[in-house]
Amino acid sequence: MTEDQIQDFMEMLPQLRTLVVGDLMLDEYLWGKTGRISPEAPVPVVDISQDDLRLGGAGNVVNNLRALGCQVQVCSVLGDDADGRHLLQQLEQAGVNVDGALFDVDRKTSRKTRILASNQQMLRIDRESRQPLGQEMEKQLVAEIVARLDSADVVFLSDYGKGVLTDHVLSCVLQAGRKRGVPVVVDPKGVDYRRYRGATLLTPNRSEASEASGVKIEDSASLAAAGKTLLELADLDALVLTRSEEGMSLFLRQGDQIDLPTRAQEVFDVSGAGDTVLALVGIGLAAKLSLKQAATIANIAAGIVVGKVGTSTVSCREIMQAVSQNGLPEENKIQAAQDLSDILNHARNHGKKVVFTNGCFDLLHAGHVSYLQRARDLGDVLVVGLNTDQSVQRLKGPSRPLVHEEDRAFVMAALACVSYVVLFEEDTPLELIKLLRPDVLVKGADYTPETVVGRVEVESWGGSVELIEFIQGRSTTKIVERILSKS
Repeated sequence: MTEDQIQDFMEMLPQLRTLVVGDLMLDEYLWGKTGRISPEAPVPVVDISQDDLRLGGAGNVVNNLRALGCQVQVCSVLGDDADGRHLLQQLEQAGVNVDGALFDVDRKTSRKTRILASNQQMLRIDRESRQPLGQEMEKQLVAEIVARLDSADVVFLSDYGKGVLTDHVLSCVLQAGRKRGVPVVVDPKGVDYRRYRGATLLTPNRSEASEASGVKIEDSASLAAAGKTLLELADLDALVLTRSEEGMSLFLRQGDQIDLPTRAQEVFDVSGAGDTVLALVGIGLAAKLSLKQAATIANIAAGIVVGKVGTSTVSCREIMQAVSQNGLPEENKIQAAQDLSDILNHARNHGKKVVFTNGCFDLLHAGHVSYLQRARDLGDVLVVGLNTDQSVQRLKGPSRPLVHEEDRAFVMAALACVSYVVLFEEDTPLELIKLLRPDVLVKGADYTPETVVGRVEVESWGGSVELIEFIQGRSTTKIVERILSKS
């Protein structure tokens, strides 16, 4: 996935129509100081200096979606009380369509009050109803949800176990979503994930996944076992298992597992990161991204959120800034030839100049890096064609390469100046050049223009050939000779 594709995705977000269903609640924070013990009981006295009342529960998903500019409507059941009316008012002020929210005189709107002193949470007070909805209220809620499915690009089910997402409500929504082809993504609760059978995707954290699968996640093998178990148990298209500071893992129905390490520079607070992941994966699917692409963007966003203190959201600007500053993950830079052709066509359509060079790049050294940096300066996107191990052996002899192709590709992709890496089996990159159609073809100055493979083809479509001087005395062969002479 390219930076341009991520930008295109961000520009689509204001057109995406989202529906959030689940347990809405209020999060109240009381900040103060404590320095004395109550004379009434051996407990600290907190002098409150600041208070804040925020959307919580499913409201965290709403906050994330609105921060990204998406259209949001909600369906839920609130208590017919002051907190319920205040919650609805906050949603309306955030630009959320609340026509699908219902009031129930037999319920109490959830409010969680946290008392903090010296940046430490001292106490939490919960005021809420946890009993499942009655049959009549279930019927009304299902009707509200189904009526809005045709005007939704994606449905989010945010389950906090407070009784709104009953088995009946879940069954009706999941069946209706499947029937209409609307993706339904779920933040699950509890240990019985069979309740969510038919969902497109679930986003449990490591602890939740361990409990629901019955597999204690301790290493890569147990992680894979837990992911496979939950995929089958809930009949999912995919599972995104978040792993705090270790990033996340994407499990696909066909058996693939993709591990995405955290993109965070610093990890301060993981609270709320799950809602960010849920929001980004869901709208990625709504925008017709692949599951891997959606998870990649979600992972970038989560890396930003965990670098903030408290339950936070992320903006499009922050995501693009992170991509611009840190680049895309190395695994996204290593592409198959045909996939890369599509990516480069997209880049050219956005006015980008594509530069291509190739080589074995065995034992990457300063001469290589200088050469690649100067090649990147000739355009906007630098593609490096890398000879496979078999190709290198034919060109350099049976003792080469010293570094296997997977490692050479990974190291090459880690360079900031390199946009993409593609492996090729042939002795020359001619067929690859004809497929990728670069605007600039770069080789070392030890070539002449007439001896550069692909020159005729590149010039035929209006491109150019550039020759770059190498740093004298820097070569893989000389490095190997120096190592052997000292051994």
